[in-house]
Amino acid sequence: MILKALSLGFMGSNCYIVSSESTKRGMIIDPGAEANTILKTVRDLGLTIPLIVATHTHFDHVGALRPVKEKTGAQFALHEEEAERGLGAFSRVMASMAGGSFGPLPKPERLLKDGDSIDIDDVHFIVLHTPGHSLGGISLLGHGVVFSGDTLFNFGIGRTDFPGCSHRQLINSIEKKLMTLPDETIVYPGHGPQTTIGDERRTNPFLGG
Repeated sequence: MILKALSLGFMGSNCYIVSSESTKRGMIIDPGAEANTILKTVRDLGLTIPLIVATHTHFDHVGALRPVKEKTGAQFALHEEEAERGLGAFSRVMASMAGGSFGPLPKPERLLKDGDSIDIDDVHFIVLHTPGHSLGGISLLGHGVVFSGDTLFNFGIGRTDFPGCSHRQLINSIEKKLMTLPDETIVYPGHGPQTTIGDERRTNPFLGG
């Protein structure tokens, strides 16, 4: 499996490009900013992108969605609850403060739910509904890694002081969906460096140990 991580935009949001090593077909996870950088990376890797997945719709994770989708021709996949809320007022305000503006998100061609499988040739991921930071937030599990969006970070957890957030729900998502994974599972978060489930289980100050 090919896996390329990019830290993009003024908020340092992580965008991940994942593909089959044999067929060079794959997906982009959270195209948050710098569409040209994402597209250049795809070209440099020689990839075809049939799918874009957003872990949630905060602006720093979907800011480059429209141009990346238009250039790649990829379908857009989003959790069904996140699709219902679209780009919320919080994201629009933050985008305005950052000097940009956001219209409606492209309509997702695929609505995801907990337990769904995302399959692109020999690349396979399971959708984990992990709400708390966002009502329709998801993580993607497969190949010994989990893309956790803004649910779980290295030595941290997602913020829950925004509209539509719930600290109780976030902790429940982490405990029920992520902390049940093997210690060696590599965590690729929405911001910051990678970590492992074992390291977060032992040292994350926001969790119960």
